[in-house]
Amino acid sequence: MSQSVSSRSYRVLRFRDFRVLWIAEALSQAGSQIQRVAIAWQVYELTHDAFKLGLLGLFRFIPILIFGIVGGVMADRGDLRRTLVWTQAVLLALALTLTILSGSGRITIWAIYAITMLAAVFEGISNPTRQALMPLLVPRSELPSASTMGVLVSHVSQVVGPAAGGLIIATLGTTGAYAVDALSFLAVIVAVLMMQQRPPPVAITMSGYQAAVEGLQFLRRTPTLFGVMLADFLATLFGACTTLMPIFADDVLGVGPRGLGFLLAAPAAGAVTMAIVMSITHLPDRAGLWVLASIVAYGS
Repeated sequence: MSQSVSSRSYRVLRFRDFRVLWIAEALSQAGSQIQRVAIAWQVYELTHDAFKLGLLGLFRFIPILIFGIVGGVMADRGDLRRTLVWTQAVLLALALTLTILSGSGRITIWAIYAITMLAAVFEGISNPTRQALMPLLVPRSELPSASTMGVLVSHVSQVVGPAAGGLIIATLGTTGAYAVDALSFLAVIVAVLMMQQRPPPVAITMSGYQAAVEGLQFLRRTPTLFGVMLADFLATLFGACTTLMPIFADDVLGVGPRGLGFLLAAPAAGAVTMAIVMSITHLPDRAGLWVLASIVAYGS
């Protein structure tokens, strides 16, 4: 959210298809955050083992890293609406599976690991598809505003989702949290089906493998972009320590799932606050150095 969310940015919501998907995305991303709080809490309830809790981050990170590339290739050559519908349908089925297993008392740590990995695979495919769909929903002149509104949804969901997740777990249990997440995927499916028919992307003669290699070669030819992505990768990799937050919420602070939700929402709240500050101030000189310093400070 590098620019202020002004009235100009909100004006992009006058485009029906974008507005419908934007609202559904807000619900879906908040639902995904709710599910992550529930999974982390339930894993620690089942095991009280820091290592097994930490494996959650690994099982989520690797599939998204690999299948994010696959999803990018698919977004360049497939029917975006169809891809988004079937990936959300699979994610809905996985969320329902968690709901049933948790509600029946048959949930196991290995079932959670398997569902986490599968969900990460399909998230890796669906995320580039959502980003590729955006240019089809608004005129080219409105793309900056659409991008701003998209980032707004992401930041706000990372604040609201975990906080809501903690409250839901405290009142309805993890089963209720999984059910809410399942409904959030349904919102995206309905939104996509409500859209006007869009022509498929222009066919690309390059194979999927060639497209992936070309993307990596482009990164190598663009050192600035590569450096930014590498820094973000490292920050994300080592920032996965937040997966261990249930230990602090339960054993150290004794605040339970409600407190866990607020703990996980706090970093996103800080990010939103800083984004607002940056939107009304000038970018500092040597911005790259500031980015690296911020990553080091975050890790310390």
